[in-house]
Amino acid sequence: MPQKTAPDSFDAFQARLVEVTENSPKRLRQCADYVARNADKIAVSTVAEMSRAAGVQPSAFMRFCQLMGYSGYSQMQKMFRENYDRRWPDYTTRLEKLRASGDESPTALLAEFVEAGRSSLEMLAGSLDARSLETAVDKLCAASLIHLIGLSRAFPVAAYLSYTLEKMDVPAILHDRGGNLDHRHAIGPGDVLVAISFAPYTEETLELARFARDRNCDVVAITDALNSPLHGLGAIALTVSEADVGSFRALSAPLTLAISLAVAVGSRRNEQK
Repeated sequence: MPQKTAPDSFDAFQARLVEVTENSPKRLRQCADYVARNADKIAVSTVAEMSRAAGVQPSAFMRFCQLMGYSGYSQMQKMFRENYDRRWPDYTTRLEKLRASGDESPTALLAEFVEAGRSSLEMLAGSLDARSLETAVDKLCAASLIHLIGLSRAFPVAAYLSYTLEKMDVPAILHDRGGNLDHRHAIGPGDVLVAISFAPYTEETLELARFARDRNCDVVAITDALNSPLHGLGAIALTVSEADVGSFRALSAPLTLAISLAVAVGSRRNEQK
Protein backbone atom coordinates (compact mmCIF):
# COMPACT_ATOMS: atom_id res chain seq x y z
CA MET A 1 0.00 0.00 0.00
CA PRO A 2 1.29 3.50 -0.77
CA GLN A 3 2.51 5.39 2.25
CA LYS A 4 1.32 8.80 1.09
CA THR A 5 -1.01 10.39 -1.41
CA ALA A 6 0.40 9.73 -4.88
CA PRO A 7 1.83 12.82 -6.66
CA ASP A 8 -0.56 13.80 -9.45
CA SER A 9 1.64 16.35 -11.23
CA PHE A 10 5.26 16.64 -12.26
CA ASP A 11 5.91 19.38 -9.68
CA ALA A 12 4.51 17.18 -6.91
CA PHE A 13 6.51 14.22 -8.21
CA GLN A 14 9.72 16.26 -8.13
CA ALA A 15 9.06 17.47 -4.58
CA ARG A 16 8.43 13.89 -3.39
CA LEU A 17 11.54 12.64 -5.17
CA VAL A 18 13.71 15.18 -3.36
CA GLU A 19 12.03 14.22 -0.09
CA VAL A 20 12.59 10.46 -0.39
CA THR A 21 16.09 10.49 -1.87
CA GLU A 22 18.10 11.48 1.21
CA ASN A 23 17.25 8.68 3.62
CA SER A 24 16.36 5.84 1.27
CA PRO A 25 18.18 2.48 1.40
CA LYS A 26 20.87 1.91 -1.22
CA ARG A 27 18.73 0.13 -3.84
CA LEU A 28 15.87 2.59 -3.57
CA ARG A 29 18.38 5.44 -3.79
CA GLN A 30 19.64 3.87 -7.04
CA CYS A 31 16.08 3.95 -8.36
CA ALA A 32 15.63 7.59 -7.29
CA ASP A 33 18.92 8.66 -8.86
CA TYR A 34 18.11 6.95 -12.15
CA VAL A 35 14.58 8.35 -12.30
CA ALA A 36 15.88 11.83 -11.46
CA ARG A 37 18.01 11.81 -14.61
CA ASN A 38 15.69 9.82 -16.85
CA ALA A 39 12.14 10.83 -15.93
CA ASP A 40 11.33 11.11 -19.64
CA LYS A 41 11.63 7.31 -19.99
CA ILE A 42 8.87 6.49 -17.49
CA ALA A 43 6.01 7.12 -19.93
CA VAL A 44 7.43 4.77 -22.59
CA SER A 45 9.32 2.08 -20.62
CA THR A 46 8.28 -1.05 -18.75
CA VAL A 47 9.20 -1.63 -15.10
CA ALA A 48 11.61 -4.32 -16.27
CA GLU A 49 13.40 -1.86 -18.55
CA MET A 50 13.56 0.83 -15.86
CA SER A 51 14.82 -1.54 -13.17
CA ARG A 52 17.45 -3.02 -15.49
CA ALA A 53 18.72 0.44 -16.43
CA ALA A 54 18.81 1.45 -12.76
CA GLY A 55 20.76 -1.70 -11.88
CA VAL A 56 18.16 -3.13 -9.49
CA GLN A 57 15.62 -5.95 -9.40
CA PRO A 58 12.04 -5.16 -10.55
CA SER A 59 10.87 -5.78 -6.99
CA ALA A 60 13.13 -2.98 -5.74
CA PHE A 61 11.77 -0.63 -8.37
CA MET A 62 8.22 -1.49 -7.31
CA ARG A 63 9.14 -0.66 -3.71
CA PHE A 64 10.47 2.66 -4.94
CA CYS A 65 7.12 3.36 -6.65
CA GLN A 66 5.32 2.61 -3.38
CA LEU A 67 7.75 4.83 -1.47
CA MET A 68 6.79 7.62 -3.87
CA GLY A 69 3.14 7.04 -2.93
CA TYR A 70 1.94 4.98 -5.89
CA SER A 71 0.29 1.58 -5.74
CA GLY A 72 2.76 0.38 -8.35
CA TYR A 73 4.62 1.25 -11.53
CA SER A 74 1.48 1.41 -13.66
CA GLN A 75 -0.02 4.21 -11.56
CA MET A 76 3.23 6.20 -11.70
CA GLN A 77 3.51 5.69 -15.45
CA LYS A 78 -0.12 6.78 -15.91
CA MET A 79 0.64 10.10 -14.20
CA PHE A 80 3.54 10.75 -16.55
CA ARG A 81 1.54 9.85 -19.63
CA GLU A 82 -1.24 12.22 -18.60
CA ASN A 83 0.81 15.15 -17.28
CA TYR A 84 4.23 14.94 -18.83
CA ASP A 85 3.54 14.99 -22.55
CA ARG A 86 6.80 15.83 -24.29
CA ARG A 87 8.54 14.88 -27.51
CA TRP A 88 11.95 13.38 -27.03
CA PRO A 89 14.49 12.74 -29.79
CA ASP A 90 15.42 9.17 -30.63
CA TYR A 91 19.14 9.80 -30.28
CA THR A 92 20.04 6.55 -28.50
CA THR A 93 19.57 4.44 -31.63
CA ARG A 94 21.65 6.82 -33.70
CA LEU A 95 24.52 6.81 -31.23
CA GLU A 96 24.43 3.02 -31.01
CA LYS A 97 24.73 2.79 -34.78
CA LEU A 98 27.73 5.09 -34.72
CA ARG A 99 29.43 2.95 -32.08
CA ALA A 100 28.49 -0.30 -33.83
CA SER A 101 30.26 0.89 -36.97
CA GLY A 102 33.56 0.42 -35.14
CA ASP A 103 34.90 3.64 -36.62
CA GLU A 104 36.96 5.33 -33.92
CA SER A 105 38.32 8.06 -36.16
CA PRO A 106 38.22 11.70 -35.02
CA THR A 107 35.50 12.33 -37.60
CA ALA A 108 33.28 9.60 -36.14
CA LEU A 109 33.91 10.87 -32.62
CA LEU A 110 33.00 14.38 -33.73
CA ALA A 111 29.77 13.03 -35.20
CA GLU A 112 28.92 11.37 -31.87
CA PHE A 113 29.46 14.57 -29.91
CA VAL A 114 27.50 16.60 -32.44
CA GLU A 115 24.60 14.16 -32.19
CA ALA A 116 24.76 14.15 -28.38
CA GLY A 117 24.80 17.96 -28.36
CA ARG A 118 21.83 18.15 -30.70
CA SER A 119 19.77 15.76 -28.62
CA SER A 120 20.74 17.59 -25.40
CA LEU A 121 19.55 20.90 -26.85
CA GLU A 122 16.26 19.34 -27.95
CA MET A 123 15.76 17.93 -24.45
CA LEU A 124 16.49 21.36 -22.98
CA ALA A 125 13.94 23.03 -25.25
CA GLY A 126 11.29 20.44 -24.43
CA SER A 127 11.83 20.01 -20.70
CA LEU A 128 12.94 23.28 -19.08
CA ASP A 129 10.20 24.71 -16.88
CA ALA A 130 9.25 28.12 -18.29
CA ARG A 131 7.96 29.41 -14.94
CA SER A 132 11.24 28.61 -13.20
CA LEU A 133 13.20 30.34 -15.95
CA GLU A 134 11.00 33.45 -15.74
CA THR A 135 11.30 33.50 -11.94
CA ALA A 136 15.08 33.17 -12.17
CA VAL A 137 15.31 36.08 -14.61
CA ASP A 138 13.09 38.22 -12.36
CA LYS A 139 15.28 37.53 -9.32
CA LEU A 140 18.52 38.19 -11.18
CA CYS A 141 17.19 41.43 -12.66
CA ALA A 142 16.35 42.69 -9.19
CA ALA A 143 19.67 41.63 -7.63
CA SER A 144 22.08 44.24 -6.33
CA LEU A 145 24.95 41.90 -7.22
CA ILE A 146 24.94 38.48 -8.87
CA HIS A 147 27.29 35.86 -7.40
CA LEU A 148 28.32 32.88 -9.50
CA ILE A 149 29.85 29.57 -8.51
CA GLY A 150 30.51 26.47 -10.58
CA LEU A 151 33.48 24.20 -9.96
CA SER A 152 34.94 21.13 -11.67
CA ARG A 153 32.85 20.29 -14.76
CA ALA A 154 30.52 23.21 -14.07
CA PHE A 155 33.33 25.80 -14.09
CA PRO A 156 33.17 26.59 -17.84
CA VAL A 157 29.45 27.36 -17.51
CA ALA A 158 30.01 29.70 -14.55
CA ALA A 159 32.96 31.41 -16.26
CA TYR A 160 31.02 31.97 -19.50
CA LEU A 161 28.02 33.28 -17.57
CA SER A 162 30.32 35.69 -15.72
CA TYR A 163 31.90 36.84 -18.99
CA THR A 164 28.54 37.45 -20.67
CA LEU A 165 27.07 39.34 -17.71
CA GLU A 166 30.16 41.56 -17.62
CA LYS A 167 29.81 42.36 -21.32
CA MET A 168 26.18 43.35 -20.68
CA ASP A 169 27.17 45.63 -17.77
CA VAL A 170 25.45 43.44 -15.17
CA PRO A 171 27.30 43.50 -11.80
CA ALA A 172 28.53 39.98 -11.08
CA ILE A 173 31.31 38.25 -9.16
CA LEU A 174 32.69 34.77 -9.93
CA HIS A 175 33.56 32.68 -6.88
CA ASP A 176 36.17 30.49 -8.58
CA ARG A 177 38.30 29.83 -5.49
CA GLY A 178 41.35 31.02 -7.45
CA GLY A 179 44.35 31.31 -5.13
CA ASN A 180 42.22 29.58 -2.50
CA LEU A 181 40.44 32.90 -1.89
CA ASP A 182 36.98 32.88 -0.33
CA HIS A 183 34.71 35.79 -1.28
CA ARG A 184 31.59 34.55 0.50
CA HIS A 185 31.43 37.59 2.77
CA ALA A 186 30.84 39.75 -0.29
CA ILE A 187 27.32 38.24 -0.41
CA GLY A 188 24.97 40.82 1.02
CA PRO A 189 21.27 41.67 1.29
CA GLY A 190 19.56 41.90 -2.07
CA ASP A 191 22.16 39.74 -3.81
CA VAL A 192 21.43 36.51 -5.69
CA LEU A 193 23.68 33.45 -6.04
CA VAL A 194 23.73 31.35 -9.19
CA ALA A 195 24.99 27.90 -8.13
CA ILE A 196 25.94 25.51 -10.93
CA SER A 197 26.66 21.87 -10.11
CA PHE A 198 26.28 18.50 -11.79
CA ALA A 199 26.70 15.01 -10.37
CA PRO A 200 28.92 14.31 -8.52
CA TYR A 201 28.02 17.58 -6.81
CA THR A 202 30.86 19.70 -5.43
CA GLU A 203 30.59 20.33 -1.71
CA GLU A 204 32.07 23.85 -2.08
CA THR A 205 29.18 24.84 -4.33
CA LEU A 206 26.58 23.38 -1.98
CA GLU A 207 28.26 25.04 0.99
CA LEU A 208 28.15 28.49 -0.64
CA ALA A 209 24.50 27.92 -1.58
CA ARG A 210 23.70 27.14 2.07
CA PHE A 211 25.62 30.24 3.15
CA ALA A 212 23.64 32.45 0.75
CA ARG A 213 20.35 30.90 1.83
CA ASP A 214 21.20 31.50 5.49
CA ARG A 215 21.75 35.15 4.60
CA ASN A 216 18.24 35.23 3.12
CA CYS A 217 19.59 35.57 -0.42
CA ASP A 218 17.83 33.86 -3.31
CA VAL A 219 19.67 30.99 -4.98
CA VAL A 220 19.24 30.13 -8.67
CA ALA A 221 20.52 26.62 -9.44
CA ILE A 222 21.60 25.18 -12.78
CA THR A 223 21.77 21.44 -12.15
CA ASP A 224 21.18 18.10 -13.80
CA ALA A 225 18.72 16.02 -11.80
CA LEU A 226 15.33 16.25 -10.15
CA ASN A 227 16.82 15.11 -6.83
CA SER A 228 19.92 17.31 -6.95
CA PRO A 229 20.81 18.51 -3.43
CA LEU A 230 20.35 22.07 -4.69
CA HIS A 231 16.60 21.40 -4.85
CA GLY A 232 16.65 20.65 -1.15
CA LEU A 233 18.10 24.10 -0.45
CA GLY A 234 15.00 25.81 -1.81
CA ALA A 235 16.78 27.06 -4.92
CA ILE A 236 15.00 28.23 -8.05
CA ALA A 237 16.12 25.21 -10.03
CA LEU A 238 16.78 25.12 -13.77
CA THR A 239 17.25 21.43 -14.54
CA VAL A 240 19.24 20.57 -17.66
CA SER A 241 20.32 17.11 -18.85
CA GLU A 242 23.24 16.34 -21.11
CA ALA A 243 23.59 13.24 -23.29
CA ASP A 244 26.96 11.55 -22.92
CA VAL A 245 29.41 9.98 -25.36
CA GLY A 246 30.98 7.16 -23.42
CA SER A 247 31.83 8.63 -20.04
CA PHE A 248 32.38 12.12 -21.46
CA ARG A 249 29.78 14.86 -21.50
CA ALA A 250 29.97 18.07 -23.44
CA LEU A 251 28.27 21.19 -22.08
CA SER A 252 26.10 22.12 -25.05
CA ALA A 253 22.84 22.38 -23.12
CA PRO A 254 24.13 24.05 -19.90
CA LEU A 255 26.09 26.64 -21.90
CA THR A 256 23.04 27.39 -24.03
CA LEU A 257 20.95 27.81 -20.89
CA ALA A 258 23.62 30.08 -19.37
CA ILE A 259 23.83 32.40 -22.40
CA SER A 260 20.03 32.55 -22.61
CA LEU A 261 19.83 33.47 -18.93
CA ALA A 262 22.52 36.15 -19.23
CA VAL A 263 21.06 37.78 -22.33
CA ALA A 264 17.54 37.76 -20.86
CA VAL A 265 18.79 39.41 -17.66
CA GLY A 266 20.98 41.92 -19.47
CA SER A 267 18.26 42.92 -21.91
CA ARG A 268 15.61 43.35 -19.24
CA ARG A 269 17.90 45.38 -16.98
CA ASN A 270 18.76 47.62 -19.90
CA GLU A 271 15.07 48.15 -20.64
CA GLN A 272 14.43 49.02 -16.98
CA LYS A 273 17.12 51.69 -17.09
